[in-house]
Amino acid sequence: QVQLMESGGGSVQAGESLRLSCAVSGATSSLSYMSWFRQAPGKEREGVGSAYRFDTELYYAPSVKGRFTITLDKANNTLYLQMNSLKPEDSAMYYCAARTAFTWNRGGRLSFREYGYWGQGTQVTVSS
Repeated sequence: QVQLMESGGGSVQAGESLRLSCAVSGATSSLSYMSWFRQAPGKEREGVGSAYRFDTELYYAPSVKGRFTITLDKANNTLYLQMNSLKPEDSAMYYCAARTAFTWNRGGRLSFREYGYWGQGTQVTVSS
C-alpha cells in the first residue's frame, strides 16, 4: 500500500519559515491527489493545500494563500510544504494525505473526508 511520513516541524517565532516534507513510499503510482492538512487542538482538521499528480495546478486554503507553497517532487516521491510568514494561528499538527480516486464526493481536494492515506503528523508551533 502507501505510506506517508512527515518531517520538518518545530517551534518558531512569528514571521519565520519552515519547510515540511512528506516522504511517500509503496504504491505511489496509484495516487491521484496529495495534500497537506492541519489540525489544532479542539478544532476540525482543515485543508491547507493540494497537488494533483497529472497537472501543475495547486490549490490553497484562503488563510495560507500567498504564504505557503506546495511542491510535488514526483521523481523522489516527496511532497513539500514551504511555510513563510508564519503566524501563531498556523500552529497545528500538520498531516500529509493522499488519495487514489479521480472523482469527488460532496467534499473536494481540501476536504479531509476525501482522503484515505495519512501520515502521523508533524507539530508546528508558532509563538508571537
